Amino acid sequence: MTTDAPTVPLTAPFPVTAPVAPAPAPEWLRTLRTRTLPARWRITAWIILSTVITMLAVGLIGRSLFLSGVETAANTEIEQEAAEFVRFIDTGIDAGTDQPFASVEKLLEDFVGRQSVHENEVLVGVVDGEVLTVADGVAPEEKHPLDMTPGRKVPAEMLAPTVRAGASENSPAGPLRWGRVDFTLGERSGALLIVQLTGADRAAVEEGVAAFAGIAFAGILLSSGVAWLVAGQILAPVRAVHRVAQSISEHDLTTRVPVEGTDDIAAVATTFNQMLDRLERLHATQQQFVDDAGHELRTPITVVRGQLELLSDDPEERAETLRLVNDELSRMSRIVTDLLVLARAQQPDFVRIAGCDVATLTLDIEAKAQALGDRRWQLMEVAEGTVRLDPQRVTQAVLQLAANAVQVTNDGDRIRIGSRFEGAGVDRRLYLWVQDTGPGVAPDDAERIFERFVRGGARADTNGPAPRSGSGLGLAIVRAITDGHGGAAWVDSVFGEGATFGIDLPAPETDVTTEKGL
Repeated sequence: MTTDAPTVPLTAPFPVTAPVAPAPAPEWLRTLRTRTLPARWRITAWIILSTVITMLAVGLIGRSLFLSGVETAANTEIEQEAAEFVRFIDTGIDAGTDQPFASVEKLLEDFVGRQSVHENEVLVGVVDGEVLTVADGVAPEEKHPLDMTPGRKVPAEMLAPTVRAGASENSPAGPLRWGRVDFTLGERSGALLIVQLTGADRAAVEEGVAAFAGIAFAGILLSSGVAWLVAGQILAPVRAVHRVAQSISEHDLTTRVPVEGTDDIAAVATTFNQMLDRLERLHATQQQFVDDAGHELRTPITVVRGQLELLSDDPEERAETLRLVNDELSRMSRIVTDLLVLARAQQPDFVRIAGCDVATLTLDIEAKAQALGDRRWQLMEVAEGTVRLDPQRVTQAVLQLAANAVQVTNDGDRIRIGSRFEGAGVDRRLYLWVQDTGPGVAPDDAERIFERFVRGGARADTNGPAPRSGSGLGLAIVRAITDGHGGAAWVDSVFGEGATFGIDLPAPETDVTTEKGL
């Protein structure tokens, strides 16, 4: 059955206001945005908040649905009883006499007496506004919840001619829903009042909601503990990064963050370690540059200062002093230039790989080497093929070897240059070499001659027919260039019979150059 819903008249139109600028965020929200709480607390708080909101929404929605179900069930019961009563009236036969009912009272008493009602249902026969008969689930010794005893007046709101059904929240029996079926027999009229008491069912729903609230509270406490532990596990690598960052000092960059797993946090730790690797290499390069510069520049600076302090007024002595000072300054410039090259060797772009024809590269190197000194330059062998390397750096390395050869030989001495491939396929390698007829390299010096500032034995600055002022960095630069290519620098010498210096670079045949169309 349906009820007439009351209507609320609109006494005034809704007000229309102009747009208002948004108010500034409250202080507590601005404080929250500053993230003053530790990340572990924030993660836990958000998990608890989301859990509370979810539980609250589930509880409220569930309560509403269950209460709606109680009301729907009550309406269904009322409609069912009303339909049975209408069918009973349509029959209109008294089962005791097999004759039509003689009175309204008899009809109501007969119908109500036959009904089997449950404890929350009340059927009331009404004649002339008074209770005629009642059927309910209340025991005789108990007080009727509605106080519907024969002869009592029925509440006026249940007999209003314009209302056939309704609900009450504040009746003596608590919440209820009711419906009324009016009928006429002869010249008299009567009514059947059907009442469904919903208080007990509603109370059951509220008890269920209360039980759910208790379980939800326990679940929130449990989820809070789990959230705290999980947040700690998630943030453990972050705390490790924090500890490592705090432990790093200006002179110690060796500490690393332990990496476990392959998730996003592990990726952060890996990236942080890679950053520390780069910083450590950069710091080492910088420190080495400073140490080398301080070590090597101290002597020429002392020489320059001493010469300037003894500067004479005599023009010839002054000219000689200025020549010596200029030589030392030139040597200082060369040292700084070489140190900068070695410092750049630690950078990723020190070697720029490109396609190169080895034969053309060898011929170019031989042509440039002839300008280094008046020697008998001989090109002994030329490799033919294409490789991927940095032609400028390779040229710089081989010319450095050629310049060293010039320093230990006399005018007209023979210096040989060559290139060749050895191996095949992916194992093929490129050798470029320079051979001189100088004094050679002592066996003890051969093992460390490519280190910085090593001027080994017979190849020292002041030895050989053409004394030189080397920085001791030339062969170190050669090794840095070969390291950048993944190769090696080498020397083959018999002391007193000359030496062969060379570089060995990987040159797999699978490398096909497209940059020059070779």
